[in-house]
Order: sequence, then structure tokens, then C-alpha cells
Amino acid sequence: MKTFKKVLALALATVMSAAVLTGCGQGSDGRTIIRIGHNQSTNHPTHIALVAFEEFIESKLGDKYDVEVFPSELLGSQNEMVQLTQTGAINFCVASNSLLETFSTNYTLFNLPYLFASAEAYHASMDDEAITGPIFESTKEAGFEAVTWLDAGTRNFYTVDTPIETPADLKGLKIRVQQSPTNVQMMSLLGGSATPMGFGDVYTALQSKIIDGAENNELALTDNGHGDVCKYYSYDMHQMIPDILIGNIAFLDGLSEEERAIFEEGFQLVNQVQRTEWTDAVAAAKDRAANEQGVQFLYPDTKPFQEACAPMHEDMLAQYPDLAPIYDAIQAYNEQYPSTES
Repeated sequence: MKTFKKVLALALATVMSAAVLTGCGQGSDGRTIIRIGHNQSTNHPTHIALVAFEEFIESKLGDKYDVEVFPSELLGSQNEMVQLTQTGAINFCVASNSLLETFSTNYTLFNLPYLFASAEAYHASMDDEAITGPIFESTKEAGFEAVTWLDAGTRNFYTVDTPIETPADLKGLKIRVQQSPTNVQMMSLLGGSATPMGFGDVYTALQSKIIDGAENNELALTDNGHGDVCKYYSYDMHQMIPDILIGNIAFLDGLSEEERAIFEEGFQLVNQVQRTEWTDAVAAAKDRAANEQGVQFLYPDTKPFQEACAPMHEDMLAQYPDLAPIYDAIQAYNEQYPSTES
């Protein structure tokens, strides 16, 4: 299956790249095809939100645009889809903020562990254009920009057979992390061994014990089957990292003023639908993981984890002083919406 997807992705990339080079992105009915890729399944909140976007755009501009949503890495890995979006071979894709750090150092900020004190502070910060604007626009020269953010919940550690109650429990464990320097540094400070890899490779790596665990939200347990292998999920709550819907700059700039307004409304719809669906999906995932997959949920004291990662905040601000005003604005939201953890 994995080989098939790679072959399909290569074939699609070749065809779509050729279409871009020849200025042809039209279907047989003359409508312009808008391609959107992501790495989740068709029952994931992200896919549901993008289908809502598809229906909205076609209800407003269906005489001109045909929106096609490709789930489950059908267009390649996240990194490959970002590259396709850069070139205009596809129009949009969903990428993890951690991956985007490799395209713009501004995204490093959102990858910091324990940046947000609570989910409320996280949501308020991400809804504030004064915070997100400078970061979302920082990849324009790379050929794409962020058009909205998606809630990916809280990232926590889950392991095959080792309960994680303290950072010391991570010592000697190989943990899959997203492909970003920040995540590798985080694992080093926590005592584990970072193993960056694409999301689509994680299940097999867990099953074959190439890695001892991973870190992600609850949906990875059920939607991606990781709970079939990993039996401990530990709420250390080390990150709240958004997923980002990015769009090709040339496509976005080529929209008329009226069309861009409709697309902006569609981007807001993606955000709203995805966040609503997310709340229900997490509750369902926890229930299924506990009762069907036999996953044990742990609730360790997060303070030792926070203390271990604290140097990363100072290091980031020293390395990227231009991000200090945005960091301070987030801290203001943290004071307004403090953690409710006792």
C-alpha cells in the first residue's frame, strides 16, 4: 500500500506539474481544478472541514472552479505536498506547523513546548491576527502562505509498553517526532531519543519496534491505529501545535477581489467546522481507545516536563529576537487564560 501511494503521488505530481507548466489546470468541463491534499483519513475533522470548503466554494463559484480533496497522503507525504503547493502543482495542502519550521524560522515559535498555558490561551492566540499574521505571511517568498489554522489538540507521549510518568521514563526510548529541529531538541532535553519520520511510516515503525513510542493527539490512537500497538498514553501536554492550511501564492494572487473574498469566507469555514468536529472526535477517540483498544490513559505531573523544556524559550528568544513581541502577546493570553491544572 505504501509503495502504491508513493507511485500514485509521483504520477500525480508529474501530471500536475506538467499541467502547471503548460498553463492548463482545467477539467473536461472547462472549470479550473483546485486540488487540496492532506494526510488524514476521510473521517478525520480535517477532511470533514475541507469537504465543507469544497461544497461552499462550488456553491458560490461552481461554474468556474471544481474543488478536489485528496486525503490519506494520496498526493504524497506532508513534505512532498508542501513542495507541490510551492510550485503550484496543487493549490492547497494541510501541513503541520512543525514541518513549516523548515521553510520559515518564524514557525519555530508555535513549536515551543509549553508555549500555551491552556487550550483557551492557545485558541485565543491563534485567533489573533496580530500574532499569526507575521508568521503566516513569512513563507510568501517560498511560494505559499497560510490561509487558516486547524486545531490539532494537545500532543502527548504514547508508548508500546513503557508508562511515561516522569521525564526519566523517556530515557533510552526511541520516540517518533515530527521533522523539526525544535522537536529533536525537546526530546534531547527530556532524555529520550528523537526519531524524526513521516507520519505515514509511524504505525509500521511502532509495530516492528523500530521505535518505542510517538507523540501526538488522541486521534492518532484510533484514526491511525496506533492504539492497537501502544497501550500507554501519557498527558504530559508538551505541545499545542496547530496544523496549517497553506495555499499557493500565484493561485491566491490570481483570484479576483470578489473571488478572494469568497475564498476567505471559505477559509474561515474550514477553521470553524474543523474545531467543532475536533471536540467530538477527541471524546470519541478516548472512549474507543480505552474500551476497544485497551489503552491506559495516564495523567502525570507536568511540571518536571515543563522545567526540562524551559531553556528552549530563552534560546528561541535569543536566536530570534524579532519574535519577542509575538511571544509576549501570547504570554498575555496565558495570564488571561491560565492553566486549570491543580
